[in-house]
Amino acid sequence: MTEVVLRELWVYPVKSCRGIRLDEADVVTRGLAHDRRFMVVDANGRFLTQRERPELARFGATLEGDALVLEGPSGARARARHDGPPVTASIWGEAVAARDAGDEVAAVLRADLGADARLVYMPDDTRRPADPDYAGPDDLVSFADAFPFLLVGVASLDALNARLASPVDMRRFRPNLVVDGAPAFAEDTWSALSVGPIRLRSPKPCSRCAIVDVDPARGERDLAVLPELGRFRRDGRHVNFGVNFVHEGRGRLAVGARVEVT
Repeated sequence: MTEVVLRELWVYPVKSCRGIRLDEADVVTRGLAHDRRFMVVDANGRFLTQRERPELARFGATLEGDALVLEGPSGARARARHDGPPVTASIWGEAVAARDAGDEVAAVLRADLGADARLVYMPDDTRRPADPDYAGPDDLVSFADAFPFLLVGVASLDALNARLASPVDMRRFRPNLVVDGAPAFAEDTWSALSVGPIRLRSPKPCSRCAIVDVDPARGERDLAVLPELGRFRRDGRHVNFGVNFVHEGRGRLAVGARVEVT
């Protein structure tokens, strides 16, 4: 049997903005360190994503130690604050305690997004439970939609690309963990696994939305992926690709780590 290994490791410091591919990352209470601890909100504090604003895909983030620098498509840059005034952010109708990330980073959003938007930060003392319909009360999450981890297999993307007129890359699907060595869609059957020192369990498959139809390089919709996924990956009202996971404990993950299905 082919060994299954962790091939790629991704964090997304700002929800719905460009991800960072890493060789190693710490696993903390909410998932990977720095993953989706920041989020863009509108003037009412409601979260904004590529669903409404696909151009967010062109905003990048760099980590300088524990500090985050947001960079807009124009090249404008600003450092985000962690200790700004307390605010309430709304994500999927849930009110979450956050901190405003400052006027300088808001100016980058306003200039390059063309909207009255601000960046907010989730402080360490905020407790946001993962989706309670599928996870336990101690499973916490950052500003990710519902769960700390999303896993996708390389062979699953290959199977999708075989059906598309033009292939797409893994960035469309915004996974944290990309694994190689398993057959296409084998991850659908994995209820529990270990990646290096970290144990994970799967509450449910990942139901996909219109974000997979956003070209991450151009920040524009191309309607290439979701319709095709719907033709062969539909489960009732949902179109699934990849699997959500919650985790136990803390540790460090590294690319090349062995994946053991338990």
